[in-house]
Amino acid sequence: MQDLIRKALLDGIELRQKCAEPLLKPLADAADMMVQCLQSGGKILACGNGGSAADAQHFVAELVNRFEINRRALAAVSLTNDASVMTSIANDFEFNAVFSRQVEALGRAGDVLLAISTSGDSENVLKAIDEATSLELKSVALTGRNGGMMGMYDGVDVHINIPHASTARVQEMHITCLHILCTLIDERMFGDS
Repeated sequence: MQDLIRKALLDGIELRQKCAEPLLKPLADAADMMVQCLQSGGKILACGNGGSAADAQHFVAELVNRFEINRRALAAVSLTNDASVMTSIANDFEFNAVFSRQVEALGRAGDVLLAISTSGDSENVLKAIDEATSLELKSVALTGRNGGMMGMYDGVDVHINIPHASTARVQEMHITCLHILCTLIDERMFGDS
């Protein structure tokens, strides 16, 4: 048991060290894009499946409520929260449309879609990026492994990739990246207050 615990912790440390330099630019670019969106009256839409759905909800909660400083609420919506909307879309159309239909309904030019997928190959997230692109939203892809299809997508404006085979380690880094984005957004928008 202790060996498993030690390995998980040390693998996480090693991955953070490996990602420290490569993530500087994409995280800064994503934060700049999100700040510009929010300052222009836009909103951030977030989506993902499973653990990535939870990460989307977590990120939105930090923006709408607060992260580490008390400040005004920021406009963000998780596309994973409404069971009635998601199941009606899945039932009447297909499961792969559960996010793209919501982007169609809620997205406006200048908004930002945060698309999270540990594999980078989630079809419903890819369709959301397609819809976002057609509506002139910007897209930030948060992926793992080799980035999958999302890593090669023309519709993705900023790609934040965690190059690791373990879904658990990727998800741990995803939440770290999302917390960093929250810090950068707070600092850029409210750092002097």
